[in-house]
Amino acid sequence: MPRHSSVHPMAFQLRLRPLRLAAGSAGASPGLASIPGGANGFSANPAITRVCAGYLAAGALLLALALAPLAPVAAASALLESVKQNPQLAKQLCAEFKQLNATGQSATSPQSLARVASSQGLSTMDAEVLTTYVIGLYCPDVR
Repeated sequence: MPRHSSVHPMAFQLRLRPLRLAAGSAGASPGLASIPGGANGFSANPAITRVCAGYLAAGALLLALALAPLAPVAAASALLESVKQNPQLAKQLCAEFKQLNATGQSATSPQSLARVASSQGLSTMDAEVLTTYVIGLYCPDVR
């Protein structure tokens, strides 16, 4: 194989294997099982196969890491939709937040967020997102 300066000599090494037809099948189209090395008669270098598998695994990991930030965005969007679709819940939460403000407490304090999380069955982070949406959309005077 000719060597080129930009291509590693092992990069495209393939070994040809002879095509063996089953006995008594002269001229017949052989099945895939009768072709050594696969359907095309070629067998890839095992070292290259391992490298390609490594690149494939790395690519899958990068794809998973790239898509991971989308999960919280989808959850936040669902919380916003739940607030928009259920204004009664938002008004109830606003009333609770105003009561907290009247006693000098913040609606976004850790204690308030824990209360919202437990009453709504949410994580503390989702409760913070929900509280922010409710205050922003329904009761901007709440602190």
